[in-house]
Amino acid sequence: MQNLQWYPGHMAKTRRMIEDNLKLIDVVVEILDARIPFSGRNPNFDDIIRNKPRLIVLNKADLADKSRTKIWINKYAEQGLKVIPISCATGLGINTVLSEARAVVQDKIDREKEKGRNRTLKLMMVGIPNVGKSSLINRLVGKASTKTGDRPGVTRGKQWLRIKGDAELLDTPGILPPKFDNQEVAMRLAYTGAIRDEIMNTELLAYSLCEYLRDNYSEALCTRYKLDSVDGLEGYEILEKIGKKRGFVISGGEIDMERAANMLLDELRGAKIGMITLETPDDIDKEI
Repeated sequence: MQNLQWYPGHMAKTRRMIEDNLKLIDVVVEILDARIPFSGRNPNFDDIIRNKPRLIVLNKADLADKSRTKIWINKYAEQGLKVIPISCATGLGINTVLSEARAVVQDKIDREKEKGRNRTLKLMMVGIPNVGKSSLINRLVGKASTKTGDRPGVTRGKQWLRIKGDAELLDTPGILPPKFDNQEVAMRLAYTGAIRDEIMNTELLAYSLCEYLRDNYSEALCTRYKLDSVDGLEGYEILEKIGKKRGFVISGGEIDMERAANMLLDELRGAKIGMITLETPDDIDKEI
């Protein structure tokens, strides 16, 4: 497994921007990938955001295992955190984001109204790269106000945007932690594309993914790739079987493992294997 560290300069700048503007904010909206509700949380955010009221939004819920999403929502509720599942792709839950954010600080809003103040609700959106922050902003604003894409880190700089319902939103570029103390976390980030494939060994990544799917979603894996069984197989053996089924054969009858690895990762990210969540609270407890 690769020992991964990745922290471009713009990410340090983003951290400073968050810290400098936090005093202006009523609620922090932390957007996560519903498939990695723990690994997708930047561990530095708690230190940066401190006690600022927070709403956690699980985007890409349409790609995630619904039963596991419920488990994670309950887990965070135990920590006093409000969590809602959404999908920017399908529109699931989008209309509840602003009302739920307002509800987090409703007592404060009511107190200010009693004093004759009716000011704009100010939100800050934070999250790691490639979780759909720009897509959510576009949904909330109602037009394509920010550049979006499926490559990590396309959004740059400080942007205040007025959104429906008398609120303003400060967007921030996605930031990852400077190092990954838990390499399992790094792998799960890479599975979903939060870390660029170019800096990963995609074959090793795919081997590891095959073993996770073998242990957690073997039926979906076998159904998708028409495999009889994957019980007892190592990751590379599973990927080899998948490559053979897909006809990824090169000279000498060998399997093009790189092509198979890239295909597997693409199909995971597109939910073609099934609705999959890549971690549970029990998984995390075992790793800590």
